[in-house]
Parts: sequence; C-alpha cells; structure tokens
Amino acid sequence: MSIPLLAVFADVPDPRRETKNKLHELVDILTLATCAVIAGADGWDQVAAFGRAKQTLFAPYLRLPHGVPSPDTFERVFAKLDPDAFADRFGRWMAAACESTGLVHVAIDGKSARRSTKNTFTGCLHLVEAWAVENRLILGQRSVPEGGHEITTAPDVLGALDLTGAVVTVDAAFCQKELVSQIRTQGGHYVVCVKGNQKGLRGAVAEVFARAGEDAFAGCDMGSAVEDGHGREEERYVTVVEDPEGLPSGWADVGAVALVCRERVVNGKPNESTAHYYLTSLRIGAVELAGYIRNHWGIENGLHWCLDIAFREDDSRARAGHAGANLGMIRRVALSLLQRADTKGSIRTRRMKAAWDDQYLLKVLKILTTK
Repeated sequence: MSIPLLAVFADVPDPRRETKNKLHELVDILTLATCAVIAGADGWDQVAAFGRAKQTLFAPYLRLPHGVPSPDTFERVFAKLDPDAFADRFGRWMAAACESTGLVHVAIDGKSARRSTKNTFTGCLHLVEAWAVENRLILGQRSVPEGGHEITTAPDVLGALDLTGAVVTVDAAFCQKELVSQIRTQGGHYVVCVKGNQKGLRGAVAEVFARAGEDAFAGCDMGSAVEDGHGREEERYVTVVEDPEGLPSGWADVGAVALVCRERVVNGKPNESTAHYYLTSLRIGAVELAGYIRNHWGIENGLHWCLDIAFREDDSRARAGHAGANLGMIRRVALSLLQRADTKGSIRTRRMKAAWDDQYLLKVLKILTTK
C-alpha cells in the first residue's frame, strides 16, 4: 500500500549529514509536511501537530521510526533542502498528469511573499512559477536569489520543463530576446506582451500596424469579445498581422504581432481604455490568440489570489534558509490538488475537509499518479 508522494520524494537529495543522530527519514518529513499543508497547516508547529494527530492514518504508509518530528526538525530540514530539486520532483509529477490531458498553455509569472524578508528586487521572498492554465497545475518554481531579479530567474524555471508542443505566455516584465529564444529552442511557442519602455521594439510594432491601417487592414484577422458582470462591461478588440516586417533583429521566429485594445465601462460610465502590443511565434487567428492572452491571467486568479486568500501566503514569515521557497512550493502543490478534487466548496473548505476526513485526504493525494 502506498501513496504517490512516496514515489515523488524517493530521490530527493537529503541535505542532512549522515549521522547516527538523524532520527527521521526524509520521505516521512516531506510527506507529512505536504499533507499537513493540504489539510490547513500554515506553519511548522501546525505541521507537527497534524502529524501527531494523524500518526495512525500514516502508519501503513510511512516508517516514522522515532515518531513524528518536532517543529524545529521540520524547519531545519526545509531550510536546508535544495528548493530547485524539491520543486522539480513536484513538477515532474504534475507534468505527468498534463501529458494525459494534453499540455497546451503554460503561464510564467512571479509572486512575492510580503512578510518573508529577502534581499531581492522586491525586498522579500519572490517566486517565479510555471502554471499549466487548463490543467490548473503547478509545473515548476524557482526563488529569486539574494540580490537577484525575476527576469534572470525565469530561464531556470523554463529550463526544467519540457516545452514541446506548449504555448508559453509571459507578461511585459519578461519581454526578453533570450527568453523567447529559449522557449523556441525547447520546442515551445510564445506569446509575449511588449514592454512599454522597449521603445525600439514598440515603435517597430506600431509601424507594422500603421502600415496595415493604410491598407485598411487587408489580410489581417480581427476579433472582438464583450464581458459583463457586477456592473462592469469590458470590450476587447484584437488585430493580428502575420509575418510582420521591420522588427528589430534577435526576436526568434516571430510569426505575428497583435494589438489588443480594451475598453471598460463601470456602472454605465467609461472607466478605462488600454492598448497593448504582443509578439508571438504562432500563426493563428485573432480569437484563438486572444484566448491565450486572456487566459494568461488565470495564474493571477487561479493561483496567486487563492494562495493569498486560502493559504495566507502574504502573512507567511518563513525566512530561514530555503524554508520559505520550499513551503511556497508545497502550497502550490496543495492548491493544485485541491482545485482538481471533485468537491464542492471553497479551497478553504476543502482544506478543512482534508483535516477532518481521512479518506478525503487520501483521495486528494491520489488524484495524480506517477509514471
């Protein structure tokens, strides 16, 4: 009898020295912590308390030769644990599930944990993630190193993924020649928003649309959509020009450029009007491209918002070593599993149910299977 996490953690490098005083097995520590976070634990004291309360439940699965580790043991191990190796094991597990349903859209974005102070460009722990939009699964994560920036961290996130057949979307912060080249080299397609301060690129794209306008946009594909809700109405207009000419060199395999205009009306009054340019290696219609652009923000609604509301990530003060990054990855895995659980109720409610109902917790753990 087993649970998938045991296979996921089987080859995670143990950061502890080989000594006779090493009382607890690494796979036991990692499994208990992951299950505890799924079931509502937000700190090491709660993780240890959950383990003690559920020791009978885990008896068939874990060895626990010296019982449940203390809160200090959990913190020390996670502070030393290689966060990249830890994230990659989880990512492979999640990617295996994506393969069975068809991995299509991967969104790359970053998020800060405001209370976890670090010497990064945001002044706190900052994590860059890869999120499978349709599958609602975390595929990878890297923490921005001390003195670092998310722009230089994103290539490491991508480098751990198999992008064959994937469409990778990034916002303007990641609009870099090297990044889009990497995506193409790894077999993926990209959709990237053009950064406002990249005047040469932005000006060249604007010229493409100016020339297209002079020809009444002949041969250009266009699409529009309207969304209503809560007193707000948003209209979006997308225009696509394939095989654009005059762009600066170095942007790999540009198949088209797009102009996305948004007009928002709140309670019957005009509220906001924006226009953004995009580069893409795809050659697809305006409606399909607009879907990728719109769905990119699923990482905000489906991941970041839930992490703050249901997991209170912004309140986390995990600072020791790699503890914050590793705990952040567990939260993302927990959210992925709970979102895929066939259960009514909010993520908070599902976490509580996992704490109360042992069979439900085991069901959540077995939603994904390893290959």
